Amino acid sequence: MRQKLFANLKSDIPASVVVFFVALPLCLGIALASGAPLFAGLIAGIVGGIIVGGLSGSKIGVSGPAAGLAAIVLTAIGTLGSYENFLVAVVLGGAIQIVLGFLKAGVIGYYFPSSVIKGMLTGIGIIIILKQIPHFFGYDANPDGNFAFFHTEGENTFSALINTIKYIQPGSALIGVVGLAILLFWDIILSKKGKVFQIIQGPLVAVGVGIVFYVVTKSNEVLAIAPSHLVSVPIPEDVSSFLGQFSFPNFNVITNPEVWIIAFTIALVASLETLLCVEATDKLDPHKNITPTNRELFAQGTGNIISGFIGGLPITQVIVRSSANIQSGGKSKLSPIIHGFLLLISVIIMPRLLNMIPLSVLAAILLVVGYKLAKPEIFKQIYISGWKQFLPFMTTVLGIVFIDLLYGIALGMANGIMVILYKSYQNSHFLHKEGEDVDDGRMKMTLAEEVTFFNKGAILKELNNIPENSLLELDVRKTRYLDNDIIEILEDFAIKAEERNITIKLISERGVIENPSSYIDFFRLRPKAI
Repeated sequence: MRQKLFANLKSDIPASVVVFFVALPLCLGIALASGAPLFAGLIAGIVGGIIVGGLSGSKIGVSGPAAGLAAIVLTAIGTLGSYENFLVAVVLGGAIQIVLGFLKAGVIGYYFPSSVIKGMLTGIGIIIILKQIPHFFGYDANPDGNFAFFHTEGENTFSALINTIKYIQPGSALIGVVGLAILLFWDIILSKKGKVFQIIQGPLVAVGVGIVFYVVTKSNEVLAIAPSHLVSVPIPEDVSSFLGQFSFPNFNVITNPEVWIIAFTIALVASLETLLCVEATDKLDPHKNITPTNRELFAQGTGNIISGFIGGLPITQVIVRSSANIQSGGKSKLSPIIHGFLLLISVIIMPRLLNMIPLSVLAAILLVVGYKLAKPEIFKQIYISGWKQFLPFMTTVLGIVFIDLLYGIALGMANGIMVILYKSYQNSHFLHKEGEDVDDGRMKMTLAEEVTFFNKGAILKELNNIPENSLLELDVRKTRYLDNDIIEILEDFAIKAEERNITIKLISERGVIENPSSYIDFFRLRPKAI
């Protein structure tokens, strides 16, 4: 097992470095958007990488603080009065997730349509691009990790793009363009030239060039990059000040009902985001590994308990870091684990070096990640698949871009369910005229294998349209489930049929019955007849 884990080391180490550079600003940005200490985001990233990465059954999924929980965290801290009180809810939420794992609740993830999952990936790709363009040009009013359309400071995603024109920072924009050029050149050309260019990833080179650029130009009036446009990792003066950044839960509030309400909210939302991400990453995985979802809930719950105990934010599996891991060639769980250790080492040993990285370079990395998630070819493929796939897909994409992640998924699911209901309405039965002479009044209705109350409207409409003096053959030989609502419709129609001189022949596995006296007795009391 150990040999298998380390067999992909040459792929996993470069991928973990890329994930580290993607995760670092997101951990800090999500903490800022959540109203929590910046160090709390780093704790969640470290625990998500090392602990959850080690316990998870996913080979390529990466866990850490999630943008989808930022609004919940911000509100919860205010409701409970302090961050220490909120940490109790994080610990309890983790325990609830473990219980959900033991109850096999992970199966929920399999009930999300493929079109919604693909829409989620594409929508996140688009929102990454839209959110990172301002950072790319040096306009950092909106923190990394805030994926909602409306910002707390009154802006929205599009107004931030417009305002970017007014606040372009020459130094940030220049190194952002250089960094993006390095990434594209590395990805399109150099990565195919030799193994050394696959081991040393383009993002690492781009970040290195960005640091050099900052050092060389910091005395230049035009190109100097201000501290607000750089990574901002807390710098401890000594060991005691480093340890002082940890917070611990105040369990005196554990009897507060609001703590439990928030705990259940965190557990449910974090579990849902995780299961959606698991489905999405499994689809992106070139090796098509299948993640055990119940084990994932157990891993996430354990991670949240540990994160809450030492002052970290809630954790979920996150698609941005997971997709960056996949795109960078990560093949085993060693990549997420190493990325967690890199976060830990960086905040202890080299926070000052990290604080020299321009945010515009990290934005360039995320722009590439976003484009790979939302390629134009994806829209074409889904469109060719038909409107039943395209409609939920586009609803999900637009919901994520114009509202936020969870609303977008909910809208996509609602749309997908409406499509299912519509197709169920259409496919519950098949009605056609029989015989050589289509005017002889002989008609046949064949019911589907399963007919439920969703099909009431379609069947009722067809029955009402059958002309007088007709012969209706009702074929239920393939039907294995017939809802009580449909049986009642048939009972009512039998009365109308007698008034309109319509003869009904019921064809079942038991034989043929003409004008049954009671459909209720036939179907409900004799279920083997179906």
